[in-house]
Amino acid sequence: MQDQIQEGSHVFIFLDAKRNWIRKVVAGEEFHSNRGIIKFDDLIGRPYGIKIESHSGIIFQIHRPSPTDIQIAMGRNTQIVYPKDTGTILIEAAIGAGARVVESGTGSGALTGILARAVGPSGHVYTYEIREDMYNGAKKNLEKYGLIENITMHNQDILEGIKEDNLDAVVLDLATPWEITDEAHRVLRPSRYIASYSPTIEQTMKTCKALGEGGKWGMIKTLEILEREIMVRENKTRPTTWMVAHTGYITFARTMYVDG
Repeated sequence: MQDQIQEGSHVFIFLDAKRNWIRKVVAGEEFHSNRGIIKFDDLIGRPYGIKIESHSGIIFQIHRPSPTDIQIAMGRNTQIVYPKDTGTILIEAAIGAGARVVESGTGSGALTGILARAVGPSGHVYTYEIREDMYNGAKKNLEKYGLIENITMHNQDILEGIKEDNLDAVVLDLATPWEITDEAHRVLRPSRYIASYSPTIEQTMKTCKALGEGGKWGMIKTLEILEREIMVRENKTRPTTWMVAHTGYITFARTMYVDG
């Protein structure tokens, strides 16, 4: 990984929590905001983590985009699985280097990119998206950030069947995940994971009911992850006024071996 900003690199331009941007560095071009202009030529060859002054005298920080930065940037026009939930999915479903993962739906591609980073070059992500406009938008996002290499995209309803097998995890963000539990069991290896993300408790209850039938799934549990930032200030440290509370319920289960 390059420690210096190169032609074609993506940079995270940070002013504050609400004003930040990810941009591709192109020689001879400029970044424009209402707080000034930054010439990309002034960034090329310099290390990430620098401060740079815009033409109007405002100081910006220039960082390497983190997976979370990219995930949020992808989802600015669509709903995404939040980073707090994404991290839990990766850990609870044991998604790491070399894993083979099916995901549906692709949405903006934000979670798809995180999964691709987690499985690395020795793993693979297969993602299903029924809507053609979302499929095309996600493909554009993933190609933009160089995350497409270990991803196979299907513009298809996953309820029609999963093409892959011998999988380590199936990650679902669907309106009716309970309709795919048997198919997920068919394509997963023994004692591997399903993770289902649903915004409502009614969807979650139906999913848990489906997972509990037939003896195909074990260790079924549902989590809700809450996140509260703390403003640390001398003599006035306190939680922020707003927090990222309910975003979704995440249900996990592991495949049981069914003889015959």
